Amino acid sequence: MKLISIVGHSGCGKTTLMVSLIRELSQQGLRVATIKHAHHKVELDTPGKDSYRHKEAGAALSMLLTRDALQLVADVTVEREPEQLARRFLGEADVVLAEGFSHAPGAKIEVLRRECNKSARCTVEDGLIAIVTDMDEVYPQLAHFALDDFAGIARFILNRA
Repeated sequence: MKLISIVGHSGCGKTTLMVSLIRELSQQGLRVATIKHAHHKVELDTPGKDSYRHKEAGAALSMLLTRDALQLVADVTVEREPEQLARRFLGEADVVLAEGFSHAPGAKIEVLRRECNKSARCTVEDGLIAIVTDMDEVYPQLAHFALDDFAGIARFILNRA
């Protein structure tokens, strides 16, 4: 399984890139899984519903299965890194794209737009392997991709060992 984190500042285009890469990789017949890091509390289940009540009663893991979908809600008692999460929950995937996780170990592609007026969030030492940008002067030693070169970025991810 290949795991790449898509990182960058808020509003720089991480989600746009993620959605486009998911489409691109899926069209090539690959099973793509994603992990999204949120800094704020998000309600993962509907209060009052059975699966919510199971979790509230103390279940460490709760799975809701419908005819065509599955949702898993699990306690996280320690900070988990994308690689640990992917191995534990996403083993069926060919490619895992993690959005965020700037400070986690592992390979990262950063989205950096001139209009955001911010410096790069990650360094090569942080695992940065490529830049998706309109700024040629940033990390010239790394692979650079245009903001809309989704096919090129997908090829880069697949060719990465």
